[in-house]
Amino acid sequence: MKLDYNILWVDDRIKERPFQKILGETKDFLSDQYFNCNIIETEDFNEFKEIFSKKKEFDIIITDYSLNEGTFGSQVIDFVRDSEHNFTEIFFYSANDNVKDIKLFSNNRITFFQLTGGDYKELESEIMEVINQTIKKFQNIVAMRGMIMNETSSLDVEIEDILSKIIEKGDQKIIEIIKNKFLKTNSDFANRITNCNVVSDLLYYIGANHRVRSIIRNIDNGEIKDILSDYTKQIIEVRNQFAHAVLDSETNTFKTRNGIVFNNEECTNIRKNINRHIKNLKDLKTLIS
Repeated sequence: MKLDYNILWVDDRIKERPFQKILGETKDFLSDQYFNCNIIETEDFNEFKEIFSKKKEFDIIITDYSLNEGTFGSQVIDFVRDSEHNFTEIFFYSANDNVKDIKLFSNNRITFFQLTGGDYKELESEIMEVINQTIKKFQNIVAMRGMIMNETSSLDVEIEDILSKIIEKGDQKIIEIIKNKFLKTNSDFANRITNCNVVSDLLYYIGANHRVRSIIRNIDNGEIKDILSDYTKQIIEVRNQFAHAVLDSETNTFKTRNGIVFNNEECTNIRKNINRHIKNLKDLKTLIS
């Protein structure tokens, strides 16, 4: 799991109103947690098998056990566990009273819900609870550190690409400004960059913070510029702090030497900021293209 939360839902009645309502509530719930919710809807086992065989990276599989008036839901479960040896979280439900007696290939990370009397509200509640548990496992902070490093590294690439495009569009003076900045303040880089005229080579030698500041100085759009002004504090500094934080297993948090604590609440805020800057950089690339 990264910032995307991927769900594969198998039910031959998935297009009916009660299920579409649950799908909508699920998307809203994950959006409130600052995840991008992607739900793939399938209506039979063969369609499921084709999709899952191509894309195995799902955070949860939700399936009706009594699929197509049979027990094809068990095929979904056994295919994931037995054939694919995949331990993705599985939630299955059924109005069939005999389902609890069915032996599955593996019941590890499998949740069952008995749907009685068409109580879709309770079904929705149970699904949300399981999804929430998967998020908590993800936020078991060690995985969260990996997500932060991965996403912020991707943002670094976007920043470098944007600055390169600004320079290549004719703003060659930026190269000289960057050079003069380093020649005056950082003698360690002086010899390396004095004769460096290739954009990619020059950007290799300067840090993420200087790349961002160079972009800010050379764009006019007020809203994009304002959001980008928060980039260093919300992305670069957070990444650096998290990278040097130490895990406190008793509280399931990471802590830095100067007292900064990364807990579930803070991780939610980090996801919010990462999504904010992903969108802002996308808008900026559109602006300069």
